[in-house]
Amino acid sequence: MAKTTVNDIVALCKRRGFIFTGSEIYGGLGGAYDYGPYGVELMRNIRNAWWNAMIYSRDDIEGLDAALITNRLLWKYSGHEGNFSDPLVECKKCGARMRQDKMRDPSKCDNCGSTDLTAPRAYQLMMGLSIGAVSDGEINAYLRPETATTTYTNFKNVLDSRPHKLPFGIAQIGKAFRNEISPRGFVFRMREFEQAEMQYFVNPSDDEKYFDMWKETRMAWWVNVLGIPAEKLRFMPHEKLAHYAKAACDIEYEFPDGFDEVEGIHNRQDFDLGSHTKSQREFKINASVMENRDSTTKLAYSDAQTGDSFIPFVIETAMGVNRAMFAVMLNAYTVEDLGDGKTRTVLKLKPWLAPVKAAVIPLARNVPELQTIANNIENDLRKLGIGRIEMENSGNIGKNYRRHDEIGTPVCITVDHQSMEDGTVTMRHRDSMAQERIKIADVPARVREICGM
Repeated sequence: MAKTTVNDIVALCKRRGFIFTGSEIYGGLGGAYDYGPYGVELMRNIRNAWWNAMIYSRDDIEGLDAALITNRLLWKYSGHEGNFSDPLVECKKCGARMRQDKMRDPSKCDNCGSTDLTAPRAYQLMMGLSIGAVSDGEINAYLRPETATTTYTNFKNVLDSRPHKLPFGIAQIGKAFRNEISPRGFVFRMREFEQAEMQYFVNPSDDEKYFDMWKETRMAWWVNVLGIPAEKLRFMPHEKLAHYAKAACDIEYEFPDGFDEVEGIHNRQDFDLGSHTKSQREFKINASVMENRDSTTKLAYSDAQTGDSFIPFVIETAMGVNRAMFAVMLNAYTVEDLGDGKTRTVLKLKPWLAPVKAAVIPLARNVPELQTIANNIENDLRKLGIGRIEMENSGNIGKNYRRHDEIGTPVCITVDHQSMEDGTVTMRHRDSMAQERIKIADVPARVREICGM
């Protein structure tokens, strides 16, 4: 079969209700997408898998959900207001605007090939806001461009309310906004997107150990939880480090156009807490930070045993949730040859990620007894609380199977006339298309087992 393309996923997303173009009836808006009935389920399941790995499976990480709109000073002292920009080049012939670092040839326009280009200039990536009744249209706040900074500014709040010894972390999932010059790659690069980030605070003497630990931990999650084959993932160290970083690498997935970033792991040393802390001169801050005269709080850690007070280093893991979903769908998308010129498209998702966990299908719509049995099974499955359960009443069993293959439903449960006689149903498995006859009473436990929940 042909190699999966981005267009295959785009078509599936529109056809089956995963992702739609934002504001589509008005021509859309670049870099904005709406998530449909199955897209919201898949995104939720990826979020839940990440949250379970970071919070529920550990005792050293706390959760946070910070505001999207933030005081301008956060971004001044984080360095975003002064440094968070891309080099913008404009073609004088056709008017196209491009990021110089993403152009195929920096000397020629990607759109028309002209060499008559402006000199690169900084293009602010943050989305500014004018809030308040007397703001006069001036920017006095920002939509956050990432979740990390609001985590750092809540460091002391979390530590005071849930005391921890080092190392410990704070995790956050939420929306972020960037004024991208050229959104691209479907949901790969957008202006409104979702991040799952964790900031792990460590003693400066332990930073390299925990940087390596989180690299391996996060790679294992991509393989074992999301089901991405190890050979389609790789570590890519940063050739040029950001001004705040001591070390950094990306986890890259092999997209149709080549490997690209899906998650970053960074040793940010003490730059972030050091940038936002009060009384900076009281601490030995390793990173180069801007003098902060506005902070009201010391973002330091006090060691109860030694009595030392210091600024912890930060090991960050930062995943793009939209990119994760895109990679999961690309990896799961399969077209199988059934012979005689027939094919089937199946989304071979890990069962715990599937938007629909099970479909119940009465074989005939006009037989009340079948409908009653199907309704009872549906209700029993919903009581499990494992996710979305669907009832199919189209009456065409083959089309029902194909639809659920495409959206990744692990099992379909068919209620037929034999069900009325012996209390059994047919359970049809997505990947193998194998069918087994089981007792109705055993269906909930079997579905829970298959879904790994």
